[in-house]
Amino acid sequence: MSDKKLLVLDAYALIYRAYFAFISRPIKTSKGQNTSAIYGFTKSLLDALKRFDPTHIAVAFDISGKTFRSELYPEYKANRQETPEDIRSAVPVIKEIVRAMNITILEMQGYEADDIVGTLAKQAEPLGFDVMMMTPDKDYGQLLTDKVVMVKPSRSGADIETVTAADFCMKYGIENPAQFKDILSLWGDTSDNIPGVPGIGEKTAAKLIAQYGSIEEIYKNIDELSKGQREKLLENRELLDMARILVEIKTDVPVDIDFEKLQRTQPNAEELKRLFDELEFRTLMRDVFGEAKPQEKPKPVQTSLFGDADFAVPATEPSLKTINDVQHSYTLVDTDKDIDALIEKLMAVKEFCFDTETTGLEHHTSKLVGISFSVDALTAWYVPIPTDEAKAKAILEKFKPLFENDKIAKVGQNIKFDLLMLKYYGIELRGKLNDTMLGHYLLEPDMRHNLNILSENLLGYKPIEIEELIGKKGNRQLNMRNIDPQKIAVYAVEDADLAMQLKKILWERLDTENLTELYYKLEEPLIKVLAQMEYEGVSINTQALNDYAVELNKELIKLDSEIKEMAGVPDLNVSSPKQLGEVLFERMKIAPDAKRTKTKQYSTSEEELMKYADRHPIVEKILDFRSVKKLLSTYVEVLPTLINKKTGKIHASFNQAVASTGRLSSNNPNLQNIPIREERGREIRRAFIPSGDEYTFLSADYSQIELRLMAHVSQDASMLEAFQSGEDIHAATAAKIFKVPLADVTREQRSRAKTANFGMIYGISAFGLSQRLGISRTEAKELIDGYFDTYKGVKAYMDSCVEQARKKGYVETIFGRKRYLPDINSNNQTVRGLAERNAINAPIQGSAADIIKVAMISIHNKILEQSLKSRMIIQVHDELNFDVYKPELETMKALLKDCMENAIKLSVPLEIDMGVGDNWLEAH
Repeated sequence: MSDKKLLVLDAYALIYRAYFAFISRPIKTSKGQNTSAIYGFTKSLLDALKRFDPTHIAVAFDISGKTFRSELYPEYKANRQETPEDIRSAVPVIKEIVRAMNITILEMQGYEADDIVGTLAKQAEPLGFDVMMMTPDKDYGQLLTDKVVMVKPSRSGADIETVTAADFCMKYGIENPAQFKDILSLWGDTSDNIPGVPGIGEKTAAKLIAQYGSIEEIYKNIDELSKGQREKLLENRELLDMARILVEIKTDVPVDIDFEKLQRTQPNAEELKRLFDELEFRTLMRDVFGEAKPQEKPKPVQTSLFGDADFAVPATEPSLKTINDVQHSYTLVDTDKDIDALIEKLMAVKEFCFDTETTGLEHHTSKLVGISFSVDALTAWYVPIPTDEAKAKAILEKFKPLFENDKIAKVGQNIKFDLLMLKYYGIELRGKLNDTMLGHYLLEPDMRHNLNILSENLLGYKPIEIEELIGKKGNRQLNMRNIDPQKIAVYAVEDADLAMQLKKILWERLDTENLTELYYKLEEPLIKVLAQMEYEGVSINTQALNDYAVELNKELIKLDSEIKEMAGVPDLNVSSPKQLGEVLFERMKIAPDAKRTKTKQYSTSEEELMKYADRHPIVEKILDFRSVKKLLSTYVEVLPTLINKKTGKIHASFNQAVASTGRLSSNNPNLQNIPIREERGREIRRAFIPSGDEYTFLSADYSQIELRLMAHVSQDASMLEAFQSGEDIHAATAAKIFKVPLADVTREQRSRAKTANFGMIYGISAFGLSQRLGISRTEAKELIDGYFDTYKGVKAYMDSCVEQARKKGYVETIFGRKRYLPDINSNNQTVRGLAERNAINAPIQGSAADIIKVAMISIHNKILEQSLKSRMIIQVHDELNFDVYKPELETMKALLKDCMENAIKLSVPLEIDMGVGDNWLEAH
């Protein structure tokens, strides 16, 4: 390999790939800026620098405007969608990053980035360079030589893939990569709107060129072809000649390139840090700068070789204030006299903010270190809690009447945590709970809600980082108990002070945007409900899990043996993708066109193996093997490790401010994610049991709540009639779509109707439905057309949701929860389509989430009112689970039916299904 290595990147190809890779879950800053394209491009660039360590580097960009191709063929790229607005705004920032890294930008009017890269590669090779073209675009294959390779960016955790000339020739069965131009000409390129020869696709084109060598040779031997191919080729000869010009990447762009200016230099560290900080690329910041020694002084930033416009760095934002820039009154309160005075002051106000400092984040094992209080901006107090339990109890007893005073509102950031900490000390937090995290969540559901981000964005203030007190994560990190109370005081009271300031700003906005009622009706009372669930926890039958682990391991051994026998390889390591690929695709030859990974081994991902499930029974065995192994490693072996030693239960955290639709989520463990769709996964639920012999497990879940909501909001007459008459909605839908009597609906028809029913809620497309049902797009479209013909009101409702989103920028649930959709008017069809599907789904899914919250609050309150021993312990989407004291079972059933079915009055009845058992699986 040469000691001169040139890396050149196709900017727009990488930018588009990055943007659409994150289209479903975009990366956004705390201010809402979409940075998916910027992050993805930058990550690809940094990965390539680390992997290849080039001596020279450049980035090629396209310039808007006509090119020689569009002059030749005006329809060239005419079918391209508009560039998404987030990509348009990302490109200038990406250029800033490239310049900050002292990397040359290449662009030239009239030519595309492909041509610039081709010219660069052509000129670099005779100068002794090894050239690496970084792009996901297959068209670059025509440029490959012994010294020129393609590198494809990493995907889904995989490494960067290098494609050599030999690899490319093997894939297409050709002798020279340059022949790929002829394959492309015959095949055409739909993305660039280049017409190929009708009836000739990728495989046929490759086969023809592999056999004859070139288009010219095909025409010389045209009589050897089938009649259909012969006629098509003769009819389209002129079109083919034009396509050949369009697909060829130019290697003679009229410009002299000074390779000295492409030499890699140190980045402008200060500018790069500024950009990464502004974009909130914290991980990339650590990757690039970490604990590294100071960089050398960078060389001057290079400009474009091809007459790029002058570049102006925008003015930086005003620097954030810190504690050193404000006049504050933060007081350490550590004597009985001062504590009494503070309590007297706080008892006289209508609202105060407080924040607990603890030894850790685990409620059951952590201890209080101190409590901070604030009433007015820049004024706060810190009360340390002694390690001596008697002294700690004495201080907390003084504060108990204050916290339990229901006439004084309490402010906090993630106040559920503080509520739980006090609960373990025998203090019940009463009065209105004004949580700044939840307030911001209602206002900006798609953004992050932690205190530091809110302070920086809304107050222009950067709080003290906790690492400044306790150090970075790791074995040497301290806890609050190890820190001087005077130092803790400043950090702790700053949090209380900032939360109090934020509350005033956020509550004004809640009022302006008509979200105050939603907060106090749903989110605020739910805090105590979730806290109680977390406090109670759920019992786990570890023996059941251990027994199941034995059973699964036996199954694993059996599957392993069967796979080896089918493969005829006794020493096969079934867990080795490399060995598995070789056995499947070389020894057994189950697929001649098997996909390879960047390391040249065969891909045995689940997605790939599913394609060959009907080729050989070994594939299903392998998928089973992996499923069993995942169950073991993700659930069966992990759940026992999450049991709290003090309580003997699992105490999951239930989160209100994560899902933008309003749904609750959970973690440690994620109870919503326990698999139930296949038998092995359902068995996990058997391990969730009542808390004792006097208790039983009760499960209650809404029956088809989202479809009932669709009937209500759409007011579709057919759907309303089906629910009001108690018909099987899926069978009723099938009868109408397939135009058969209800009694004659087959199981397959009902299954398809069920998929359609739920698919409509999510705005499913014909393509999506065809994938889901394993049918053609034509059949799927006919099914959707039949559905909308049956439920005309549903179609009208869906259209109205999209229209409302276009006008207002958001959609709402029945309770007024808003889902903002900034891409609803995007010029890019793909981006706009995703926003339109969210516009249809969010009001339904969000309303269902709101309804179960209403039910949870009502159930919680009635349990307290009636002094019942039974407790709500798990929430999973539309399902609630209870640890029920056996003598209260009938009372609880009646209570649940009342609270859940009457949570809201709809045009159709809400119904629940209930089950009782010795564990979650039996109850559900």
